[in-house]
Order: sequence, then structure tokens, then C-alpha cells
Amino acid sequence: MAPVSSTDSRGNRRSRPGRGAVPPTPETSGPRPPSDGDQTFSRRVWAIVGLAFAVRLWHVWQISGSPFFDVLLGDAKGYDAWARRLAAGDWIGNDVFYQAPLYPYVLGVIYRVAGHSLLTVRVAQALLGAGACGLLAISTKRFLGATTGLIAGLALSLYAPAIFFDGLLQKSSLDTACLTCALWMASGLLDDDAFEPASRRQWFGLGFALGALSLTRENALVFVAVAAAWIGVRRMSRPVPSGHRAWAGGALALGVLVLVAPVAVRNAAVGGGFYLTTSQFGPNFYIGNNPNADGSYAPLRFGRGAPEYERVDATTLAEHATGRSLTPGEVSTYWTRRGLAFITDQPGRWLALMGRKALLLVNAREMLDTESQESYAVWSLPLRLLGWVGHFGVLVPLAVLGAILAWPTRHRVGLLYAMTALYAASVLVFYVFARYRLPLVPLLLPFAAEALVWAGRRAQHRPDGRHLPAWAFAVTALVAVPANWPLLSGPLMQAITETNLATELQAASRFDDAIAHYRQAIALQADYAPAYNNLGVALRAQGRTTDAIDTYRQALALHGDYPDAHYNLANALLAQGDAVDAEAHFSIALRAIPDEAGIRNNLAIALAQQGKPDEALAAMRAAVAAAPDSAIAHRNLGDLLVAAGRVSEGLAALERATQLDPTDPSAHYNLGVALLDAERLDQAVVQFQKTLALTPDSEDAHNNLGIALGALGRVAESDAQFRAALAVNPQSAEARKNLALLQELLRQRDRASQRK
Repeated sequence: MAPVSSTDSRGNRRSRPGRGAVPPTPETSGPRPPSDGDQTFSRRVWAIVGLAFAVRLWHVWQISGSPFFDVLLGDAKGYDAWARRLAAGDWIGNDVFYQAPLYPYVLGVIYRVAGHSLLTVRVAQALLGAGACGLLAISTKRFLGATTGLIAGLALSLYAPAIFFDGLLQKSSLDTACLTCALWMASGLLDDDAFEPASRRQWFGLGFALGALSLTRENALVFVAVAAAWIGVRRMSRPVPSGHRAWAGGALALGVLVLVAPVAVRNAAVGGGFYLTTSQFGPNFYIGNNPNADGSYAPLRFGRGAPEYERVDATTLAEHATGRSLTPGEVSTYWTRRGLAFITDQPGRWLALMGRKALLLVNAREMLDTESQESYAVWSLPLRLLGWVGHFGVLVPLAVLGAILAWPTRHRVGLLYAMTALYAASVLVFYVFARYRLPLVPLLLPFAAEALVWAGRRAQHRPDGRHLPAWAFAVTALVAVPANWPLLSGPLMQAITETNLATELQAASRFDDAIAHYRQAIALQADYAPAYNNLGVALRAQGRTTDAIDTYRQALALHGDYPDAHYNLANALLAQGDAVDAEAHFSIALRAIPDEAGIRNNLAIALAQQGKPDEALAAMRAAVAAAPDSAIAHRNLGDLLVAAGRVSEGLAALERATQLDPTDPSAHYNLGVALLDAERLDQAVVQFQKTLALTPDSEDAHNNLGIALGALGRVAESDAQFRAALAVNPQSAEARKNLALLQELLRQRDRASQRK
């Protein structure tokens, strides 16, 4: 007999056990004790965390002997400098954030507590990366099962790019940690009690993790939209009380705002506008969407991809195009409009570009930012060993197969589908970097692990290893081809890394080491123009100007539209007295960088050396206009004006130079010479004295001060200055001649007084 039902006091029908049925067992109070299976899973998760930490420490130990360990490149150098300022107490700053701020702030806290130790940072990041492996294992268990979870966590612990990024001073380690934390929070909200009041703290935690992620990876804000949509569209097996979804959404939003709102308020306070996280959307959007884009990163000005140039170039070029000063928001808007104009004007070309971006997104090769995985693998055995299978060429096809297998459980894993698709789209909007696509790894690994579990079941002929239709394998194979197609050159990325390393060594005046690495870059990629250009700079710093000129010409033979190479070549030619050829190359550089004061300044010098005073003055005035606070430009303008006989204007420009930079001895000296020529002797004396206060061993300043003092009749002081000039340079013919003239003058005075 079937069980009968009775009606409760609310009119709802409720079942009751029939004859012989076992009555329901009342729940005991308190949490359910962990089962043996739970304890076994926990032990295995901890083993994965331990393995991940050990492998990452092994990698850190291996690279500790590499030249990359203590020499920071690109963003790492910028983050380190930023963190040092924070650790020193500058926690607010005075500019709108151009780069995501969370990582440098975390780094600043580490420096404040543990001192400036790069090893400490790398060990901390290894621990963070290991924890992420554990969180992914737990999350995947909740989404797809325990075995799948363990495989996903183990795969992340041994995934070569994840190990590589955890060893860099880069925000990618925080990306993985924040995202796996968000997945852990979200996976705890899969059951029917997700909208109960007790779960609001978990929704808040999910929002907090996503807020943190958006402060390391700005396009991760799409995850917030996915989570909000998940609240609204989720189907529950039982009715959700009115307002519970709204409360969950409010808790999610509050978690995000706790971190993001202070950044927005801070940006508004220092920048006078609304910037939710950073102001770099527009430049990045244009870099990824313009007629010359190839799907990867290319700086707005060729050869100037370093972080310290990005913001300056974006602002300078935008202001030159608009003819006015721009706020950070206006700069971003300018570049956004240019990117949109390309899309609307050339839709076919843009679609082809998007196709290439999609290929780069799934390709096995990691597109470097500043440092390549290949360069580190030379030093790191774990990267070399694990890199054979730990790459997108394996991960993406497996994930596609796993996504097909998991489709029947889409009511549980739908969040993973949505997060993966939207984040991939958010990367394609811009351009593809290895670190930009890294957050896809924790999203793809659960699906890839599901495919491996299925393959194991099929190999064992288990009944739960279900058959798949042929189209599923066809789709997987179709994806595997572009994922493993040779799109990018490993040697080129190593050459870029070697060049970036050499640039930092050169900045530290380690010229021999820098030259060796530039030559290594050229050996790896013989047509990489920046390596030749930078090698020329290093050679010239060693006084090898002729060799430098030859090297600059090689760079231009490879890339004729290379403004920095034209500029550097022009400077070298000018140093050798070839003002005509120098003028030509300065002019070419100026067409690409129209508001560069340094180019205009040196162009003016080249014109002056050719006897073109009017053109030289025009170029120098343009340099002053481009950099009104440049003491050098004002000083050079003053020199040209004085030489042209426009003494009063020249003196004014030189005086302005000394005001802009009171510590520049050349400005004081040149002003002193001009005043001496104008017979304004007392003022000349003051300027020469200021020169000597800054450079006591200046032979010329001592000599000219002696002349000015002698003309004022201050003979004893004049004599002392000439003698001081000779003490600096006993071979100084001019000082010796002036001293002899002064002594002859004194003798004549003595004879005249004796006759009286």
C-alpha cells in the first residue's frame, strides 16, 4: 500500500510513513562529523599543497643563480619601486593609478615587515600559489567530484606557467590566488541553502575575492557581472523566499565595494574624476585594436614598451593630437575612440585581428610580457621538465572535451562555463599576454580533469565511462590544431628577455655585461632591431662612437621607422661633428615624436653648428614650448640668443634656467659668461661663485671669476682664482696667461707708484 498523506495546518500535503516504514531519524545538533572519505580527501589536498610548495621552492632555488633573480625587469621593476615608496610611508600617492594597485600594496606590506628581500617575496608567492592549488581541488570537488578535484589541484601544482609566474615579481600570483579563492567561495553556494541568511557571509566573501581580483586584473570585473547574473538566474529545487536573492546580491556587492570603493575614492581625490580602478583602459584598448595590431602587445611608440614609457607616451601623443592638456580620463577616452574608429572603419580587418587573438589565446606558446618562460627554463629544471605537457596546447583540448562531458551537470557547473567564456572575451577585447590569460587556467583545469577522469574510466571499461558521440572528438581535435600551431617564436621571446635584462644592466653601468646580453639577443634573433639600438647606446657609453653608429644603422636597416634609433644615431653623428646627417635623423625622429623636447633641443644644436641661427632658434624655442620647465632647454636657448646678439633675451633665458635648476653648474656658468661679456661684472662674479660652490674643481669658472674680479680691481682675489685654476690644471695656458697679465699689471702699478 502506498503511503497516505495528511494536511498540515497551512493546507500543504505532507507524507507520512506507511505500515512497516522506518520512521525518519531526527537530526542531531551540531555539525556532521567528517567521514573517512572527507578525511582522505583532505589529506590528499594537503599533500597536493605540499607538493606545489616544494616544486615552487625548487624553482626559486634553481633561478637564484640566474641573472634575472636580482635584476628586476619591466613591471617588476616598477612594482618594486612603488612598493618601496609605500613601505617608506607614501601610502596614498598623488596620481591616478595607471596600473592595478593591489600587488604593489601587498609587496609594500611585505617590505615594511620583512625588509627589502626578493627571496622573501618569492617564497611568499610560492606559498600563495600552493594554497591556490588546494583551493582549486576543493572547489572542483564541489563542482564535479572528488577525483576530478584532486586531479585539477595536482595539475595546477605542476603546471609550468603557474610555477613560472609564482616566481616572478608580478601580480599574476595574486590573480591565481584571488580567483581560486572566489571559486572556493562560489562552490560553497551550490546547494539549496545558498540563499539562506546564513549564506550571506559567503556571498560577501565571494564579492571580496572578486573585488581583490579586480584590483590585480581590471578585466576581472566581468566575474562580478557573472556572479550577479548567477544570483538572478539560478534554478532552485525549492522556492526561494522573497527578497533572499536581493540580500545575496547586496552581500556580493558589499564584498566588492569594500575593496574597490576606497580605490575609486582615492583616485577621485588625487585625479579629480571617476576612475574605478585605473586609467589605462583606453591605451590598452587601442593597442589591441588598431591598423597595425597583431593581437599581442606593441607599444604606442616602437621600441618603448617599458612601463615607465607607457603612461608618458599615451599622454604625450594624445595631447599633441588634441592640442591641449588632458586629464587621465580624457587620455583614456581619446585612445578608446581611436580604437573604436578602427573597428567601425575597417570591420573586416578587425574581425581578422580578432581571429588571430583567439588563436593566440589558446596557443601552446606563452606570449611574454617582459620575461619569457623559455629564458627561465634555461636555469630551472622543473620548468624544463614540466613545460613538455604543462601548456595550453594540452590544457585547452582536454578542457573542451571535459566541458562536453560536464554538460549534463550544467546546473552545477554553469558558473564555470560563464566565467570562462566572459573572461576569454574580455582578454580578446584588448590583446593577449601570457599573464593576461593565466586566470583561464583555474577555470579550464576542472574541465580538463573531468576529461582525464573519463579517460581513466574508459580505459578500465567501467560502466560510468559513457560513450561520447563522434562530434565531441571532432571538436576536440579541431581545437587541438590551433592550440598547438607554431604561432610564436621561442627564440624571439628569449631575445626580448635578453634585451630587457641588458637594458637594466646598462642602467646600472654594467656595460660589459649589458653588451654581452645584447649580443646574445642578436644571436637568438638576428632581426630584432631594439637589441641593435640598445647595443649602440651601450657602445657609445663606452666611448666607442663609431661602433655605435654602425650598430644604429643596422637597427634602422631592420626597422626604418624606429624613432629612438634615429635619435640615438643623430646624437652620435653630432658628437662626431656630422651636423648635416644628424639634422636629417633628428628630423625623422621628430616626425614620430613631435613634442619631444630633447629631440628639438639637439636638432637646434645641429642647426647652430651648420650656421643656421634662425632655424636653430626656432627649434630651441619649440623645445622650450614642449618642456617649459626644462632648465637645459632654457639654458641652450639663452646661449643661442646671446650668440645671435640678442643679449637681454639671452640673459633672461639663462636666468630662468638657474631658477628652474639652481643645482645646474652649467646654467650658472653660462649666465656668468654672458654677464661678463655684457660687462655686468658684479653679477658675473656672483654666478661664477655659485658655479664653484657646485663644482669647486672647474678650471674655467676659476679663470673667468679671476677675470671678472680683476676687471673690478679686486686684484688679490683675482690672483687667487687664477692660481686656483692652475692648481686644477697646471697645463692651463689661458689661466697661466691671465695670471702673467695680472702680475705684469701689478708690476706696472708698482713702477708707476714709485715714479710718483
